[in-house]
Amino acid sequence: MSETTTLHIATVFLGDGDTGGNELGVFLDRPGLPAETRQAIAADLGYAETVFLEDPATGRLHIHTPAVELPLAGHPLVGTSWLLRRDGRGLDTLNPPAGPVATWAEGDLTWIRADPDGAPVFDTRQLDSAADVDALEGGEPGTDLHVWAWEDETAGRVRVRVFPGRMGIVEDEATGAAALRLGQRLQRPLIIRQGVGSRIDVRPGPDGTVEVGGRVALLGQREYKLP
Repeated sequence: MSETTTLHIATVFLGDGDTGGNELGVFLDRPGLPAETRQAIAADLGYAETVFLEDPATGRLHIHTPAVELPLAGHPLVGTSWLLRRDGRGLDTLNPPAGPVATWAEGDLTWIRADPDGAPVFDTRQLDSAADVDALEGGEPGTDLHVWAWEDETAGRVRVRVFPGRMGIVEDEATGAAALRLGQRLQRPLIIRQGVGSRIDVRPGPDGTVEVGGRVALLGQREYKLP
């Protein structure tokens, strides 16, 4: 009989009015899986990212898209931090492969603080208007495309879409890594509206870091049969 373990399913970066949110799979209690097994599970689940917590004491973890393992990603870290805090196991630091990432809660937002240089690199393009961003019909083969435009530059409101094709994702609903990169580029607080209705809050941190925060909710949990 195949072994099973609990899969937690969260939605991260919920928008105003509980719109949007990027689904995330998290395994909190099954460390030690080989890299090829983790990758097969992430591909089977099909979420933009799946997290495998290796050590609940230190927050050491792995992040996989359906196609690759990532050194750093925003919505998996925000979502995992929220889940651990919800379960009474909250940490002030998570440890993805890129290195330590601070995390904390402020009201109903969960935040991370990271060095954007550790995040995946996107082909980032500024378009003339939010309408131009909305008009895109998809990404480009072989490219992790990140497009953005000001909705209200004075207020720091930005419209974003991300098409991370090389990561095995057609279009990402909310991309914390791209938000880290955009925060580094623009060097100011931002409110990002991504996908069909997700919201990512961004602000500069100390020493070249960027802080990314958002709302999280639990969608459910179920037993998952390991390959």
